[in-house]
Amino acid sequence: MSDAANSSQPKVKGAGITAWDVARIAGVSQSTVSRAFANSQLVSRETRDRIFSAAEQLGYQVNIMARGLSTQKSGLIAVVTGSTRNPFYWDVLRLVDERLQAEDMHVMLMTVKEGESTDSAIRKVHQYRVDGLLVLSAELSSKAIDECREFGLPVVLFNRYVESGNVSAVACDNVVAGRDIAQFLYNTNHRRFAFISGLEDSSTNKDRLQGYCDQLQRLGCPPPLVEGGDFTYEGGRQAVKRLMLQAERPEAIFCANDIMAIGALDGIKVDLGMRVPEDVSIIGFDDISMASWSGIELTTMRQQTTRMVESAVEILTQRIDAPDLKPEFRLEPGKLMIRRTVRLDRQA
Repeated sequence: MSDAANSSQPKVKGAGITAWDVARIAGVSQSTVSRAFANSQLVSRETRDRIFSAAEQLGYQVNIMARGLSTQKSGLIAVVTGSTRNPFYWDVLRLVDERLQAEDMHVMLMTVKEGESTDSAIRKVHQYRVDGLLVLSAELSSKAIDECREFGLPVVLFNRYVESGNVSAVACDNVVAGRDIAQFLYNTNHRRFAFISGLEDSSTNKDRLQGYCDQLQRLGCPPPLVEGGDFTYEGGRQAVKRLMLQAERPEAIFCANDIMAIGALDGIKVDLGMRVPEDVSIIGFDDISMASWSGIELTTMRQQTTRMVESAVEILTQRIDAPDLKPEFRLEPGKLMIRRTVRLDRQA
């Protein structure tokens, strides 16, 4: 083919450009270019800006796989979630993805299917080259934790923890949040209480119920009626009907998450033809975006998800860089969001 024919072919910006080309334009070494794109603290802001400017001028794109071979790190974080039906965790996933990208890392999402154990999903993760593991809304056995340790894989649990304390975790302070909800309902002149439970074995459900029951006992109130709702909309809708059809129905119902609380609202208004909060008060947990929608306006305990995600990513990245660090457990406080589903007979 002639030179003229070759010159007529369109040139793709960045095609064939390497880190050596960027280094030449920026006036630095190739290793400095690599460190800059790995966000190394050894590269000054001025040098990094010069390197990025040269890379943009040339259309250079980092070869993640090649960089992984040289650094022995893939930049991939496996995120395992056991819940795709709760909008709370979609918000968490978005925040996790944004925060990891800011750290020049990326998410590999793996969901635990119905009937599948979290442990089996974790074993699948071991087939990939990932730098760390973040577990959302799923329980992890001690055996799976030990396997991760054997593989040298740092693990952080989000909104869950294990009793042994041998794995890092970040969670809302669910016990204190449960106490605060009980106190708020008592302060607003409620005296008969109920709780719509999520999954009985989950640490979040147990802690929210424990805090709620402990505070009611301190206040001299009878223990709450409890019905299971499985953390689902339909579960909450059916559970509230069982509660409200009892001879002595509750005045206030605490639902262990917002999805169940929204189901409970529909159960009361649509199925039973009753009113909220005139006939019964409803309070949820999470403060998903739907909770503030017109027509719902759910009083709920907000989880400080941004702070929780930042803590989880910080703990995980620290252990990727220093694998011998001991497990860390952080609790973040909840924040009560007062809207229209709780009767305010007396200001809290």
